[in-house]
Amino acid sequence: MIEPAVIIQLAADAALAVLGLSLLLTAWRIAAGPTLPDRIAGLDMLTGIAIGFIAVVAAKTGFALYIDIAVSLGLVGFLATVAFARFVLSRGMPAGQPEPDAVPKQGKAAKPKTKVKAAKPGRAR
Repeated sequence: MIEPAVIIQLAADAALAVLGLSLLLTAWRIAAGPTLPDRIAGLDMLTGIAIGFIAVVAAKTGFALYIDIAVSLGLVGFLATVAFARFVLSRGMPAGQPEPDAVPKQGKAAKPKTKVKAAKPGRAR
């Protein structure tokens, strides 16, 4: 029978391999992201991956202080994401891109695309 410590070590090694692959893919997303919001989402994901690394190392070594560090990193990562989102909103949308939830202005009502012919008076169908 396999010892529980061996199972934990194998699971931790597998988790580190998956986290390493996701770190590389996320770094590629940050470098190749066509827009600033894509890069911000990549940085948020990078924070989550770092938290995962810290949690796996805490499980592998049994040192519980790492969990407190992971929680602190999560809070700082959340605040950084909110700050970046506010920055993007304050910059406005680039020229040529419509706003996501654009509402037509009061003076410019949308016109119907199809014309409806009115029936002539006194003529029944």
